Amino acid sequence: MHAHAMDNLRYIRETIERAGSFTAVPGIGGMLMGSTALAAAWAASRHAHDGVWLAIWLCEALVALAIGIAGAELKSRRAKQTLRSGPARKFIAGFAPAMLAGALLTAVLFEAGAVWTLPGVWMLLYGAGVVSGGGASVRIVPMMGACFMATGAVALLWPGISPDAVLAAAFGGLHIVFGTVIAVKYGG
Repeated sequence: MHAHAMDNLRYIRETIERAGSFTAVPGIGGMLMGSTALAAAWAASRHAHDGVWLAIWLCEALVALAIGIAGAELKSRRAKQTLRSGPARKFIAGFAPAMLAGALLTAVLFEAGAVWTLPGVWMLLYGAGVVSGGGASVRIVPMMGACFMATGAVALLWPGISPDAVLAAAFGGLHIVFGTVIAVKYGG
């Protein structure tokens, strides 16, 4: 009887966990990601060679990824949660495909000489990943993703805009603004 009751409690706990929200989206980490994006935009704007420009932004993407993972891990530990929880897995499952598509399209578009399209493509796909993954998070996360998508559309439809300015506005400004809101309203 005791074993049956424990199985029922475990099932209930796992069901509640799967239905919960992924609240470990790091606000402070988002602000740091935005700050490093501003630095990358400044550095990239000083290089006319497409290969150097791309290398700077790819390094920034890796730095931002590391900051995001570390920030989510710290925030989830403080909340006594794990990044292997049901909501976290849902977030990753929604976010990762768009990032993988972005990596592939980056290589293809760079080789095709369509470097000017990369900022818009990056923001559209990052935004789509955040919207999709953010469905398992608090409401402001998908809203942030929608803002990235809108900025990506502007970058693609207004080809004369400076790629570094639009990347600074999105990956810098949006991360800082939404990161601040998340840190204040949702605890770090």
